[in-house]
Formats: sequence, structure tokens, C-alpha cells
Amino acid sequence: MTSPRLPTTIPHGRTARRLEWPHLPPHLRALIERRCGSPVASAQSQGAGFTPGFASVLTCEDGTRHFVKAASQKAQRMFADAYREEARKLAALPADAPAPRLLWTHDADDWMVLGIEYVESRQPRRPWRAEDLDRCLGMTAAAAEMLTPAARELALPSFGEEYADWPAYWDTLRAAPPDLPGLAEHLDEAAALAARFAGVTAGSTVVHMDIRDDNILLTADGRVLLCDWNFPVEGAAWLDTMVLMIGPRGDGHDVDALLAAHPITRDVPAESVDVVLALVTGYFLASARQPVPPTSPYVRDAQRWQGQVCWDWLAERRGWA
Repeated sequence: MTSPRLPTTIPHGRTARRLEWPHLPPHLRALIERRCGSPVASAQSQGAGFTPGFASVLTCEDGTRHFVKAASQKAQRMFADAYREEARKLAALPADAPAPRLLWTHDADDWMVLGIEYVESRQPRRPWRAEDLDRCLGMTAAAAEMLTPAARELALPSFGEEYADWPAYWDTLRAAPPDLPGLAEHLDEAAALAARFAGVTAGSTVVHMDIRDDNILLTADGRVLLCDWNFPVEGAAWLDTMVLMIGPRGDGHDVDALLAAHPITRDVPAESVDVVLALVTGYFLASARQPVPPTSPYVRDAQRWQGQVCWDWLAERRGWA
């Protein structure tokens, strides 16, 4: 059985406004070329995602390709800090983790730069196809096993610590609840569910928590890799599999059936899934009301859509629809 598809006008794969290769200062371009081992012949900026940092596939004159990310500590401090954290996490992940390898970093001269293994790949197609989703579900099952327990070198916060403020997003929605079926009537119940999140999310697994189509690489040899390891946490092994289901649910897939069959989620109490759904729903709906940043014109649309998908999913599961 399929779920109702929630239409979206978000231009998947074309949501980012990024620094381009010519925007980087000459000394930084020269440094990157030295680290790549050859002058850059062309640069293909990555259009997916919602951050403005430099993220491009560089093709060099010697035919090699490299994936490079960069942000200015002065002009883009938040993103430079995120890239620094990503570099630290990539360096500490186990060798068999589903992530491209970190090759080198540069953290000086006002710039944070990451040289990351280039992987010939594509992102999952949208709307989600069953075959792509099956591959990603296989990856989350394998990752949950290989990333438990979390390596001490990662020094991860717990899920409860990192998301302690999220239940309060429901408080910001009380004054003017979003116009979604049943939300005003069941807002307090959803808020009460979200407040219980710490008790159901504890665990010892490395949880990516930003697992969606624009952060996934599907390779021709069958591998599935995750990008943007900026802020993983230590939590329950089933969380990434559940978060992965948000996009497919909005695209019409019967994700509850998939969760019931998946080895990581099939024994998770239904109430625990509802608690996490309530937690992320409040975050998405409240965040969507914030001003649109000029460097990320689609981020609020994406948050609003995900919030609507999660509310529809939660309301159906709770009988609030």
C-alpha cells in the first residue's frame, strides 16, 4: 500500500547557492591545485544542499578529479566551523564507514578547506524509486552494525544532549499553529510526545541524523555513501533508518511497511517512532517560519515540506488525521 504523495516544487539537486571556483582568492586556488597535484581545468559546483560554502568537483589537467569544500572563517564562520567538524569526524570514522575518505585539510589564512575522495556516483532520484530506497536501507542496516559502539575518538555528544532544545519548538507553534489537518487539536499531544525523546533515543551508535537524498551517493559498484558528516551524535541504532524515511514518505512510499520489515527497526516500539516523529515535526514546522537566508533560498521550503510530511505521517499513525 502506498501513502499519499505530498507535492513539492523544491528543485531537488538545484537548491544551493555556492561559492564558485573563480570566487576563491588566487592564493587559495593555487594551494588547492598544489594539493591536487595538477592545475584545475574545470570546476563543477554541486547544486544540491542548502549551504553556501564552496563544494565542487575539480577536474585537473592530468585527468584526475577531486571533491573540495571550502569556507571563509571570516565571511562564513558558521560553515567554516561546520567543515572543520566534518574533517574531524571523517578522520575519526572507521575505515569501513559509508563515507568518502578525507584526503587532506587546510586550516589557515582565513580558510577551512577539505580535500575529499572523489566518488563516481549519483544521488537517489526524486521522487524516490523503490530500488534506490532498498539500497539505502541496506546501507543503514550495515552502518548501524559497523558504527556500534561509537569510536571514542569521535567524541560525540549524545542524542539527548544535542537535541535537548527541540521539544521547545512546539511552544513556538502554540500561538499560531500551522494550518495542517488536526494539528491545532492535537498540538499538546504532539508536544508531550516530543518531550519524551531522551528516553527512546539513547544508544551507542554513530547516528548521522542528516540522511536525505542530497547527502547520499549511489555508486555503480553497489556502494551507498553518506556525505556531510558535520554533526553526528551517539544514539539509538534505528534513528538514521527512520529519518531516511521522511523523503520517501512524502513521495508516496509505504514507509511503515518498510520499517516493519527492516532488521534495525522492526522491533522498535511504535510509540518510540512516534516520539521521534513528533520531535522532528516541531523542529521543521517552527524553522520554516524563520526568515529566508539570501544564501539558501529553498531551505525554508524544504523544512516546511518535511514538516508537513512528518505531521501527516504522525497524524496517520496516531489516528489524528
